[in-house]
Amino acid sequence: MNKFKQEILQHQLNSIEYVKSLNTLSEKEWRAQIHEGKWTVAEIIGHFIPWDEFVLHKRLPYLFSEHELPKCPDSEKTNEKSASISREQNKRVTIDNFVSTRKALYKAIDEIPNDRWEVKFSIGKTTLSLYEYFKGLAQHDLHHFEQIKNTIRLLM
Repeated sequence: MNKFKQEILQHQLNSIEYVKSLNTLSEKEWRAQIHEGKWTVAEIIGHFIPWDEFVLHKRLPYLFSEHELPKCPDSEKTNEKSASISREQNKRVTIDNFVSTRKALYKAIDEIPNDRWEVKFSIGKTTLSLYEYFKGLAQHDLHHFEQIKNTIRLLM
């Protein structure tokens, strides 16, 4: 297996396991803001779901086709909507939705041929490889996971 693909797939599995581990959080920890005026743990996890769905349905099918990539949704509106849903939703539902969406993304990534991982493509004016694209998404995940870990540490 391509080493880049393997790295990204491992990240996807690790992220699923990490988010599943958040089931052990108390309601107070789950609803804790990462900083004053910032998102809660619940909102952070919830915001991943529409973006994973976007990558799954509006990026991957188009990356190596002749069709133009669909426009990215308005990030502010998408994030606010997902945060709002997560504020109202039960912790288990948010985590289960994350896990099922991320598993679908994992499966789609796993189906990408090994020879595609270093092929360059363009998103707007940016040219990058599939590995670079998914590495950026993984770094975004890890940034938020670190915020969550720091928040939980402070509550203990």
